[in-house]
Amino acid sequence: MAMDVIDYRIEGHEMQYVEVDLDPGEAMVGEAGSLMFMEDGVSLETIFGDGSSSGGGRAGGLFGKLVGAGKRLLTGESLFTTVYQNQSSQIRKVGFAAPYPGKILAMDLSKLGGQLICQRDGFLCAARGVSLGIAFQQKLGVGFFGGEGFIMQKLEGDGLAFVHAGGTVMRRDLQAGELLRVDTGCLVALAGGTAFDIEYVGKIKTALFGGEGLFFAVVRGPGTVWLQSLPFSRLASRIFAAAPQTGGGGREQGGLLGLGALGGGLSGVFGGDSDE
Repeated sequence: MAMDVIDYRIEGHEMQYVEVDLDPGEAMVGEAGSLMFMEDGVSLETIFGDGSSSGGGRAGGLFGKLVGAGKRLLTGESLFTTVYQNQSSQIRKVGFAAPYPGKILAMDLSKLGGQLICQRDGFLCAARGVSLGIAFQQKLGVGFFGGEGFIMQKLEGDGLAFVHAGGTVMRRDLQAGELLRVDTGCLVALAGGTAFDIEYVGKIKTALFGGEGLFFAVVRGPGTVWLQSLPFSRLASRIFAAAPQTGGGGREQGGLLGLGALGGGLSGVFGGDSDE
């Protein structure tokens, strides 16, 4: 089906959102939980599958919808997506927010060969007509050790898609044969036929104590690659490591310099004096 051509603005710095202008009849497909706001006149419909058949129908009927839903299930996403359509006679706005600190990338698939391979949880929203599928990695090593698993997400079409990445994003256009080694969690997206493989770091001591894991992602041109400085898995592990590991009333709850415990002790002392 024909892609909707949309106007958009990406707002914010560390916590961004994208605001989309929908002409009458235009629609966006959003990931579950990505909506920030929508103006009056915009309807929403939760559909089964990837949403690419919304408004135009897909050959195969129920079977086509089951295939689309199965693709999303394999990538770890919800079986359902939401379509936001402007049913008014005027331009209406709808906004989608990033789930954690980072950047929202506007990907024009028509300028990327009609296809983008991205991390499984990278998709935020897209113009109606963009198909959300799966991309199997051809080599087992990539699947087992690549950080993103054997399956990545594939966006196809010639419209706009919005992808979220953690921290600051670097785009690198690789020449033919040019090679780049990347931390497996920092790889956001690939386009233009970029080859992707996994490489062992080479030394046991480096692997065990270097803090970079056992494997690198190796990308080879020609093509384009997008990298993120703060993978969500890295952010989550740091938060977990810093979180209190004891139950209620633990020393960690006292704040800076253990003032909670000190305050508890002082209240006991003064409480005892008041009983005299």
